[in-house]
Amino acid sequence: MKVSIVKYNAGNVQSVLFSLERIGISATVTDEKEVLTTSDKVIFPGVGEASSAMQYLKSKNLDELIVNLKQPVLGICLGMQLMCKYSEEGNTNCLGIFDNHIKLFKGEIKVPQIGWNTIYDLKTNLYKGIKENEYMYFVHSYYAEVSEHTIAKTNYGLEYSSSLQKNNFYAAQFHPEKSSDAGQQLLENFIRFAK
Repeated sequence: MKVSIVKYNAGNVQSVLFSLERIGISATVTDEKEVLTTSDKVIFPGVGEASSAMQYLKSKNLDELIVNLKQPVLGICLGMQLMCKYSEEGNTNCLGIFDNHIKLFKGEIKVPQIGWNTIYDLKTNLYKGIKENEYMYFVHSYYAEVSEHTIAKTNYGLEYSSSLQKNNFYAAQFHPEKSSDAGQQLLENFIRFAK
């Protein structure tokens, strides 16, 4: 199976590579159109800031490429937020795969949310074998609203989408590659079941 990770100056690629290696997958980190479009699965991870990440994607025409991919795509953390329509971070128009708006956590809670939190209302084969209220590892200041595409939720001062899915596009706000056995299971499910 040919698995590619989108290269776009947004960090955290190495831990995703290691996590995939643990389930027997050797992935390629690339921004080449031919490699991405011919991959069986594409992972779009990221740690960073929305507006500069979008600028980089546009400079490489990766914005148009990603939205037109036909194989399963998994966005992680910033990758998930960039797959949404708009982010308050830098007042950024994003890829628009999901209609969700990305908003800054407000109120009395500590921002960013860093650490373990539970996921619930789990849907689709992406969560096969993962139990309700399983703990996953989060690092983020912005969140996606709950919508018709929500396939997992988390509560941090309010309820938000910790995972989304629409057609061949899947996304997780948490870091499966840092979420122990449950995160490993999610990556394996994406490789085995995502269509």
